[in-house]
Amino acid sequence: MAGLLLAAGGGRRLGGRPKALLDHRGRPLVEHAARVLRDGGCDPVHIVLGAAADSVRARAELSAYGTSENPDWAQGMGSSLRVGLGALADSGADAVVVSLVDQPGIGAAAVARVLAAYEGRESLASAAYGGRRGHPVLFGADRWSAVMASAQGDRGARAYLQEHAAALTLVECADIAEPYDIDTPEDLHRLE
Repeated sequence: MAGLLLAAGGGRRLGGRPKALLDHRGRPLVEHAARVLRDGGCDPVHIVLGAAADSVRARAELSAYGTSENPDWAQGMGSSLRVGLGALADSGADAVVVSLVDQPGIGAAAVARVLAAYEGRESLASAAYGGRRGHPVLFGADRWSAVMASAQGDRGARAYLQEHAAALTLVECADIAEPYDIDTPEDLHRLE
């Protein structure tokens, strides 16, 4: 079960501060987010970098993880999802759990709970918060090529998930995680 962390965004609404480099518990946020995937049961964990990738590599301790750089990161999350799934295509993983770097309220317990919904290479599962779909999301390996084909702009896999809603298993996680994003300066108080 692979983990895929999308960490390429430039933090446009944060004044151009890449989210991967935001301080959280004294270290770059990307380290925390990658560790959550590993501690939740994902191995390997792959990180897609983009904005300020050289600075992220210089500041963050990422040697335990695979990394790719998305040269088209400014086009949105869809391009990062394609890069990440492409990098994992030959990993032998039966599924991938996709997580976002800017959701520090989602921890390893939510990742593990979503992983437990795996039922084969056709699996499709998502964390839910009060019944509403959120992250992380699990894609069985047999779905990766279709997800890559549909991933566009900032919507990532949203269109694919809507189109396959009947096959999607929602895994309620509101009791163990908070799905807030760090998007604006007003959100920074949520970082420790």
